[in-house]
Amino acid sequence: MTVPAAPTSSIDQPAPAAAELKPKEEVSAPAPVTEKVDVDTPKTTVAGNRFILPAGWSMTVRGQATLVTPPEGGSTIALVDVQAKDADHAVALAWQAYNPDKKYALKVSTPEADHDGWSEIRSYEYQVSPNERRVIGAQAMYANGGWHVIVIDMALGVAEKRGSQLGVVFGKLLPKGYDRESFAGKKANKLDAARIAELGKFVETSEKLLGVPGVAVGIVQDGKVVFAGGYGVRKLGKPAKVDGDTKFMVASNTKAMTTLMLAKLVDEKKLTWDSTATSLLPQFKLGDADTTSKVLVKHLICACTGMPRQDMEWLFEYKNLTPEGALATLGTMQPTSKFGELFQYSNPLAAAAGFIGGHVAFPKLELGKAYDEAMRTRVFAPLGMTSTTFDYKKAEAGNAASAHAPDIDGKPALATHAINYSIIPLRPAGAAWSTVRDMLKYVQMELDEGKLPSGKQYVSKEALLARRAPQVAVGEGATYGMGLMVDTKYGVTVVHHGGDMIGFHSDMIWLPEHNVGAVILTNADPGWIIRGVFRRKLLEVLFDGKPEADADVSAAAKTWFDSLAANRKLMTVPADAAEAAKLAPAYSNESLGEIKVSKAGQATVFDFGEWKSEVASRKNPDGSISFLTTAPGISDMELVVGSASGKRTLVIRDPQHEYVFTEK
Repeated sequence: MTVPAAPTSSIDQPAPAAAELKPKEEVSAPAPVTEKVDVDTPKTTVAGNRFILPAGWSMTVRGQATLVTPPEGGSTIALVDVQAKDADHAVALAWQAYNPDKKYALKVSTPEADHDGWSEIRSYEYQVSPNERRVIGAQAMYANGGWHVIVIDMALGVAEKRGSQLGVVFGKLLPKGYDRESFAGKKANKLDAARIAELGKFVETSEKLLGVPGVAVGIVQDGKVVFAGGYGVRKLGKPAKVDGDTKFMVASNTKAMTTLMLAKLVDEKKLTWDSTATSLLPQFKLGDADTTSKVLVKHLICACTGMPRQDMEWLFEYKNLTPEGALATLGTMQPTSKFGELFQYSNPLAAAAGFIGGHVAFPKLELGKAYDEAMRTRVFAPLGMTSTTFDYKKAEAGNAASAHAPDIDGKPALATHAINYSIIPLRPAGAAWSTVRDMLKYVQMELDEGKLPSGKQYVSKEALLARRAPQVAVGEGATYGMGLMVDTKYGVTVVHHGGDMIGFHSDMIWLPEHNVGAVILTNADPGWIIRGVFRRKLLEVLFDGKPEADADVSAAAKTWFDSLAANRKLMTVPADAAEAAKLAPAYSNESLGEIKVSKAGQATVFDFGEWKSEVASRKNPDGSISFLTTAPGISDMELVVGSASGKRTLVIRDPQHEYVFTEK
């Protein structure tokens, strides 16, 4: 199940008929018993559907509802088994069983593709005022003659922090008696012309469904490139086609290449995976001294230190930001979970990994230049990745893809590319540009366990594979190492990592046991849907799996655009003139800088310095007013009107942090 984001709507949730809810007889039931577990523990719902209760969580059975709660309290996942005439009815009954007093208007309801033995799946997103800071959603699915409904009612910060544990719950939520498809013990098919054409048809169909102008794909098998090409165009309205040499931002796929550079330094005995970060770069520090002292090299890019995702600072204030400045900002950030407890993704911490490696390799150079040179000499040049670069001027010249995203009405448009420059000061975390041909050279080296095509050992097998060793669980059957994820969901080992920036979404995948690898690069939001489902499609083609991927991408496309349309209906564009007139001319925040408010005809514009956008307005259920950016690629950034100490404010939030802009 996808955890719904910022739910909104104006349609009331259908209520069940009173007769359907009346108990057959009034009997006193025993008080529910709550059970807490210390390790991930297999459990069943009332109807016998299987799931995993994560370590530290509690479970209470109350009637037909199995209530699953994280340690923080105040958040619940209700797993409810009901008999109902359809999905809407099932969800209404589930709410009645869980909490009939909770009333949220439905934002949008969308069908999803059948999977894992479930059919007639339907997801529900609700309208929630942003000041509530909650995630509210539901999903109904059918199996074995009955309905199973998931109700999510969680604090936003808890849902984000414990996302990997939510993956544990939902990753193996299976109907009673059902076993997931497994490819264990199977031999991969040869990727001949017909099978490659099947993958190509999937990509082309997905492009059309999602409005993605261009996709590049590369595939290697048994040491040979069996495909490197493209589908669609580099830029809307232009004829130039995507091919195997088209440059895209590969975003967070940079992380794995950064840890490859660190592996080279391990071989050179310039550091070890167990070296402390402070011993290599004394100015390295986090906002918590105890966590700082525990961080080893292998922890810098493992998403396992308890440091939360905290991207606002670099997304807003990057014009004059340097690597040194990025590290200084990291020193203000606090962990929100225990060391090694949860998967929490930190781009600034991953950036520190690269800068520390660069400093070790070239201690006399400025941190950014040292990192660039370490990557050039230890990774790009040895692997022959001649088109891979951190130089945006070089990257954007010639055969390069442009970033795209849907506009506020869901139509494909050029994205606000300026915000992609924000990652440059943190470039080890995600600033590389590359091509499928270059990325396949990297993937082939991974498959060959550190050897080059010539047979020369480029990096030791031990140092290379240490990057795949599990550092923290991501979900059921998946672990995160050092910038690499290892997934065994379908009975085969799949090593992969994704990359996402505005209008650029990519994935690199390899199956070490079958000597197959692939790279997919896309030039639009929501290309992340294509790159995610492509992994499943590749497995289907390799192992003659059940044909699920095509239906998955079709359902995901409908959900994406239905959600956009539902959000659009709740917005006023141009922003409501009366509400806009109440705004201050300028606001500031110590961490995120300044917002200048101006008018352009009827439009209200927020200028953040590095980028700007027209804003829409929206009245929330609690009466508060939000202004939302509408520029393609950043059309979901919400600022809520408020006041403090007699001054006007705008509040922007990520799941675990809040930033208050105060009128100047």
